[in-house]
Amino acid sequence: MNESESRPASSEAPAETTPDTTSISSGHSHNQLQIELDAALAKVAELQDAYLRAKAEADNVRRRSQDEVAKAHKYGIEKFAESLVPVMDSLHAALTTQNATPETMKEGMEITLRQLVAAFEKGGVVELNPVGEKFDPRRHQAIASVPAEAEPNTVVAVMQRGYLIADRVLRPALVTVAAGQ
Repeated sequence: MNESESRPASSEAPAETTPDTTSISSGHSHNQLQIELDAALAKVAELQDAYLRAKAEADNVRRRSQDEVAKAHKYGIEKFAESLVPVMDSLHAALTTQNATPETMKEGMEITLRQLVAAFEKGGVVELNPVGEKFDPRRHQAIASVPAEAEPNTVVAVMQRGYLIADRVLRPALVTVAAGQ
């Protein structure tokens, strides 16, 4: 028999044991992960709140813009209408004038016309009087072609003046153009 066999088996554990580092580090890791998770959830909540606020602000801006556009459509003509009121006043005054002579009627009409021209200028309405210009189908409507000394397709007479608003045709000028020979 050898010596190790003759010794009785000991019930004691070896004298030197190492602590279970996996349980300590996982406990520490678990706490750290919980802290990080809580921080991430707080950040998500903060970002979600910021998103909802930004979305609400964008909705408010969109709604205000729509209201402003609606008001612009509804009241956009206000300045132009204000400049036409004196023209209306002059026309009413002319109709109520008693014993008007042809000269005073003509003078009143000239004043009223000047008021109307001023109102058109304020409103951005530009008169088209294209005599001598090349015919432009976007701005003119030819109603006749006549033999003339002018170059072909040149406007020789205006039957009815046209009008523009900021380069957009309000009404084309009715014109007569020179015929080609």
